[in-house]
Amino acid sequence: MAEKVFLNDKLVDIDKASVSVTDSGLLYGMGLFETMRSYNGVVFCLKDHLDRLFFSASSLSINNTYDRKYISDAIYKLLKANKLTDARLRLTLTSGPMSQSEEQRRATLLVTATELRPYPPEYYKNGVLMVLCPFRQNTAEPIYGHKTINYLSRMIALNFAHQKRAAEALWFTVDNHLAEGCISNVFLVKDAVLYTPPIETPVLAGVARKTVCQIALKNSIKLVEKTLGINDVLDADEVFLTNVIMQVLPVSSVEKHTVGDGKVGPMTKKLMEFFGEFIKSECGRKK
Repeated sequence: MAEKVFLNDKLVDIDKASVSVTDSGLLYGMGLFETMRSYNGVVFCLKDHLDRLFFSASSLSINNTYDRKYISDAIYKLLKANKLTDARLRLTLTSGPMSQSEEQRRATLLVTATELRPYPPEYYKNGVLMVLCPFRQNTAEPIYGHKTINYLSRMIALNFAHQKRAAEALWFTVDNHLAEGCISNVFLVKDAVLYTPPIETPVLAGVARKTVCQIALKNSIKLVEKTLGINDVLDADEVFLTNVIMQVLPVSSVEKHTVGDGKVGPMTKKLMEFFGEFIKSECGRKK
């Protein structure tokens, strides 16, 4: 059976799916995306993903002619059509074809779903290498803090990291404040206190980041959102990354610097366990 995608208003075979050559996402990067993960046929924190999508569409004037129910139904129709339960999904929304007038223009909605390929188990057992990104986030740039399809700088930085056999590259702002990874949020642990840069840095309001913050609050783990720098990273007892695909991913070294004792720390282990329990409560049964 051919892999299906959901495009605009129907399921189509992936090799027959096409968008207009005048699509605003193709021509100008006017669009947003969400990377999601499903367990047992249930999309993890779907409401949070859609909240972020709709907030960013409004903030950046991205044309969105779909409502939450339509998009949710499309996602689950696609999972069913591709016979997937544990999957990696991507939702892409653009402002639609520029050849149409603003009054007539309909947003382009594309949803894809493929079998999940998780990170290697040894990453979670031993931790990963992270390098420092040679680029900087400009705090005045309007797209930072939003998951836009204008992702070239992130992919260049991630490729830079992979060339150095690292899993991620750590971004800082032009003011040298700690920001985030190319595809992840970052947390530090110092003296049993959890630290992460505030959303206003700006950083992406990650769904997994929000989950970790909720878990910390529920389990009486002290969480501090504050401006951080490179010295905070180097002084940290533990460092870990989050996104919905990697969940909680421990970092064992930053460049040549060993984090803590070079092993996965107790706070990270605890949060990995709590995150797994949260997934079971959120996605424990099929929809």
